[in-house]
Amino acid sequence: MKYLFRLEKFNKALILLVFSIPFLGISQYTDVINSNRPGKAVSAYAVGKNVIQLEGGAIFEQQDHTLLNTQSGIWGLDYALRYGLLFEQLEINWEGTFQNQNITYTNFNTSENRTNFYRNRIGLKFLIYDRYKSPLRNKPNLYSWRKNNVFQLANLIPSVSLYAGANILFGDNPFYVGDPTISPRVMLATQSRLTPRFVLISNIAYDRIGTDFPELNYAVSISYAFRNPKWSTFIEHQGFDSDRYADLLIRGGVVHLLSEKLQVDVNLGASFKNTPSRIFMSAGASYRFDFHKDDLKAIEDQKANENGGEIKKNSMKKKSREERKKAKQAANGTGAEDIDLGPTKKQLREKKKADKKKKKSKKEDNGAIDF
Repeated sequence: MKYLFRLEKFNKALILLVFSIPFLGISQYTDVINSNRPGKAVSAYAVGKNVIQLEGGAIFEQQDHTLLNTQSGIWGLDYALRYGLLFEQLEINWEGTFQNQNITYTNFNTSENRTNFYRNRIGLKFLIYDRYKSPLRNKPNLYSWRKNNVFQLANLIPSVSLYAGANILFGDNPFYVGDPTISPRVMLATQSRLTPRFVLISNIAYDRIGTDFPELNYAVSISYAFRNPKWSTFIEHQGFDSDRYADLLIRGGVVHLLSEKLQVDVNLGASFKNTPSRIFMSAGASYRFDFHKDDLKAIEDQKANENGGEIKKNSMKKKSREERKKAKQAANGTGAEDIDLGPTKKQLREKKKADKKKKKSKKEDNGAIDF
């Protein structure tokens, strides 16, 4: 009873925490679909206010357990329904896996069939810190190609979101015998843009809280966009630690963007151990219904840098002669300090004339004796 009371207090505190977090950032809504597929690692960003997104795919897996001497063939469906709720930072999602597992016990020459939801959960994800909420961080550096394209240590600073939800079991689930119908789940998700092409995502979650077999799991995923931005690839590592099941997995795959609203994917993966050994593959798609509309905001209510920066008092004042001269010098390459644009055409012509004049004066001086 004491344990249940503590768990109830923990759940109330968790719900209070999620709904009392201050709005620290603005989610980066984009015109192009942003899916969590094909990996299991979850993005830190929400889909955007009033965006409905469907993600799903077919899975097939072969499991062989050397100690129990069993062989399993698994097929199933992954699914996810995501919706941007109330504001840009908040997302409600329902996700899971429905699967059929046929187990053959080689020692006894018998088989067993298990069919139910291997995963079925609903939750809220909230973006508490957006690394790129400032428009200044989204602007390219006009003076340094390296800072725009090469990894910098500061790029590791991630955007961060928190997730709180619950696992739901239906009927007598053969995959989770003895577990309660509802069990809480919490997760921390981060996302870093290492370079314009590389993105790093990490998740750490505490799952099935309050059951006899609570689970700690994590996922680390890195994705790479090709020169053709419609194609990308990823590699992901996932780990589980529980008295019921512990494992280390690795998977990788390819993603193709068919349109701004539709994405298809395929991935393969395997485990690192043989109790059981796992080889699996999945293919699927993601589609979104975009009902997002930007909120209109009066100019007097807008903050600096939200619409081209702050308008200064003398912004419309005619430039002085000295300022125009400096601007002209900068345009000719004489005022740039951080970047060498090379000589202008005018400077090259003047240098050529000076060289000719110098050569001519040398020829005239040859053979001449001064007394």
